[in-house]
Amino acid sequence: MKTTNYFAVLIFFVILGIGVAFAYASYGVEAKTEGTVIEVISFVIALIVSCSIKVADQWEKAVVLRLGGFHSLRGPGLFFIIPVIDTIPYWIDIRVITSSFTAEKTLTKDTVPVDVDAVLFWKVLDPKKAALDVADYKSAINWASQTALRDVIGKTMLSDMLEGREKISNQLQKIIDERTEPWGINVISVEVKDVLIPPALEDAMSMQAQAERERQARVILGDSERQVAQKFEEAAKSYSNNPTALHLRAMNMLYEGLKTNSTIVIVPSSALETMQLGGLAGLTAMTMGISKENQKKEI
Repeated sequence: MKTTNYFAVLIFFVILGIGVAFAYASYGVEAKTEGTVIEVISFVIALIVSCSIKVADQWEKAVVLRLGGFHSLRGPGLFFIIPVIDTIPYWIDIRVITSSFTAEKTLTKDTVPVDVDAVLFWKVLDPKKAALDVADYKSAINWASQTALRDVIGKTMLSDMLEGREKISNQLQKIIDERTEPWGINVISVEVKDVLIPPALEDAMSMQAQAERERQARVILGDSERQVAQKFEEAAKSYSNNPTALHLRAMNMLYEGLKTNSTIVIVPSSALETMQLGGLAGLTAMTMGISKENQKKEI
């Protein structure tokens, strides 16, 4: 409904004030009968003029009916109607309007009850059709949206609904737009906000996702071990043909282990014989190397 037309109220009091002032200026206070007649006439004129003045906002269209039949669309801005003969049953908002709608406990194609919340963005393109071809276009849009949402949910699997919200939104927009086009309404877009599933099913899906992640982790770990084994095999082939390289690698590994402040290192006897660490020269060289490394760290 349209709010109070303050401009019409102002015109009413201005005309009435002019009539009262003219009555007193022409007949004075003593001529009460003539003055009263002028005041009544001024009141009637002010009432008729104020009722004929209408102001529509920039985003509004007024549907004018003359003697019950459609006459015209008026606005925005100032316009006039004939009181009593013309009526304005609807003030149509032509801006983009948002409407939220839901579908509660609706079964999907795989018989899972879900609650879906969505938002509809729509606009009135033909105010005449919106006013005359449907009783309450806002309620009609809401019901059309809910029924379309339930139809789409019933034809969609739960997994597709959780992963393909954009596809569902496009389907809803197409269905709702086809239903509301005869009413002069254009559906701009539909956005699915949330899809709620039962808590028990949500826990089961969480466990399934966790198991899937663990499976992937085990597969990755096994693949990593296979790659490491292949590298070890390649390294063994290289060392088998080059004893000097194997000796140097073993010495480096033992040296790295001793310089980390370890006091005891267990080494196979075969390795001692291969690296010749059992002799005094080998132990002396090892000890000198470790001492120099410790001195560098202290500096």
